Amino acid sequence: MNVAARSSHDTIEKFNQFVIPNYRRYPISLVHGEGSYVWDAEGNRYLDFFPGWGCNILGYSPPRVVRAIQEQVEHLIHVPNTWFTEPQGDFAEALCTRGFGKAFFCNSGAEANEGAIKLARLHCSSQGRYKIVTCLNGFHGRTYAAVTATAQPKYHEGIQPLLPGFLYTRFNDLEALEKVIDAETCAILLEPVQGEGGVNIADADYLRGVRQLCDERELLLIFDEVQTGMGRLGSWFAYQHFGVQPDIMTLAKGLCAGVACGAIIATEGVAPSLRPGMHASTFGGNPLAMAAGLATVQTIEADGLLDNCSRMSGRFAQSFLQLQKELPIIREVRVSGLMVGVDLTCPATPAVASCMERGLLVNATHDTVLRLLPPLNITAEQVDEGCDIIAEVLRQIATSG
Repeated sequence: MNVAARSSHDTIEKFNQFVIPNYRRYPISLVHGEGSYVWDAEGNRYLDFFPGWGCNILGYSPPRVVRAIQEQVEHLIHVPNTWFTEPQGDFAEALCTRGFGKAFFCNSGAEANEGAIKLARLHCSSQGRYKIVTCLNGFHGRTYAAVTATAQPKYHEGIQPLLPGFLYTRFNDLEALEKVIDAETCAILLEPVQGEGGVNIADADYLRGVRQLCDERELLLIFDEVQTGMGRLGSWFAYQHFGVQPDIMTLAKGLCAGVACGAIIATEGVAPSLRPGMHASTFGGNPLAMAAGLATVQTIEADGLLDNCSRMSGRFAQSFLQLQKELPIIREVRVSGLMVGVDLTCPATPAVASCMERGLLVNATHDTVLRLLPPLNITAEQVDEGCDIIAEVLRQIATSG
């Protein structure tokens, strides 16, 4: 690995001068990645268990995706949606034939959720229904409808008033959900696994109950699969893992293996409500993202990554459940596919810093949860390497606390 010509310090100084400081950044400039490893400007290598906040679902520089982008950029980079392009049609077919319905493309998870909210309201507008029910500790994005749908007060501070028409209820509590629904409710929006909220996994019986409730009340069921889609749980989509199909599904993050892209998938009966003139996305469905997305699908299938996801999921679970027996500071281990949460009895941020010092990148969420979103092609050796580092760090915290 060649060391970058510019040091991390120099890049940080440029950011300090020209970039709005709305992110808390680690004092490291990353310059190159390959597979599950990434290097900084000084040549230090890190094993990344949280690549691209889950967007790099194939790790860094996956060969098929790189080649697809290189080939596409020579022909078309951007085409507005007033024209047809082969890549968009091909990627829509790839997603919908592995899932259901029809696709609309945008650029992010927040944008996909905004569109899904609009679609639900449009579909129910003739009946005068517009309210959306979401779950506490969920996360749906930073734009205004999406952040209003996010039932966490910390994301609402200083930006009120929020948008009207959103109701909140407890996750995994069907009785509480039923009580909050009223005559103006049109849809229920939830994550099958709450990622940012702490890797909280839905009960299959709960999701089946939500589906039945939606059918009985003529409500739309929307699954936010921004984190769980594209094989993250060992099936193409989480709804398949749980055996409960939504009316609308939102996708992003790993959709195109790190290239910015979001999507709404809607059933044949619901999709036509997003009629011409009611919604759009200027860069949505651009040829570069579509080529990358199709190569992502091809890689997952050609390399058997759904099966690998399931195998490595079991390996993570076994490692952390064994460690939990040893360390009382581990309150709970929550694993669904390659979404991993290790809930501690203490703040998780110090553990993140200690792991980084040892060459492992992980995330802390919901204050006490170590969160991992490793790529689908992670190897058993890399799982063991990273789990050994985490075990070392947590043992140190346990003895020093």
